[in-house]
Amino acid sequence: MKLNCVPLCTFAGVVLVAARLLADDATPASTVATTPPVYVPDMSHANDPMPDGVFAWDSLTKSVNADADQADAQFTFNFTNVSSGNVAIVNVHPSCGCTTAQLPQLPWIVAPGTNAQIPITVNIAGKSGTLFKYVDVSTDKGIKRLNLQINILPPVVPTMTDEDRARGIAAAKIDRQAVFQNDCATCHVKPGQSKYGQQLYNAVCAICHEAEHRATMVPDLHAIKTPTNEQFWQTWIAHGKPGSFMPAFSTAEGGPLTDMQIASLAAYLDSAIPSQAAPPPQ
Repeated sequence: MKLNCVPLCTFAGVVLVAARLLADDATPASTVATTPPVYVPDMSHANDPMPDGVFAWDSLTKSVNADADQADAQFTFNFTNVSSGNVAIVNVHPSCGCTTAQLPQLPWIVAPGTNAQIPITVNIAGKSGTLFKYVDVSTDKGIKRLNLQINILPPVVPTMTDEDRARGIAAAKIDRQAVFQNDCATCHVKPGQSKYGQQLYNAVCAICHEAEHRATMVPDLHAIKTPTNEQFWQTWIAHGKPGSFMPAFSTAEGGPLTDMQIASLAAYLDSAIPSQAAPPPQ
């Protein structure tokens, strides 16, 4: 009996060793978590001019025409990353607070071969003439300046036919507030809605006072021989002149303009039309 135990024990040991080896093979190998590499901008050349061969722009200088009553001017600059590596746009620096660029979250990583756009808006409300602005685009490869030119066109003064003028005069003789009613409201009310200052003047005042064939009963505001100031203009605009064709523009008297609109109009006229006569001594 003792001799038979040896082979049996030996067989049991072999089975245990084999089971352990199989268990080890079934254990999954440990893995190491990996993440994509993160692009880290090299800012050593950030303050230098951007060299050629980085961004290809459709233009570095753009010009637009804008109407006199336009609130803002829009630009779009298109570019392509023609370099062999990533470029990080880290900031933009407009020439003034009225100029803004619409960008994605910064830093904006532009991959090689990527086409992209930089929309720019310039607030031109109340401005006239030709304006020059710029936006500096700062990247980790250097700075590129985008130049903007806005040509603000002169206001377009609506024209009236002789028949239109005759009908208006006849209605105003009966009621000077008639200019704000019926068909007349198309020219004297609707264009001034939500406008202030110079835009408001161009919209509702210039049709009479700046007309090429200004009626003789309509005064030339640039040739008034009495002292003027903001209060002078505000009174005339709000209350008009009874017995004349000048209507009262205040909403309190049946006109279309709010107190704030009238105040803005008076401030514009006071700055745009200097007083023609010295005020009396105090």
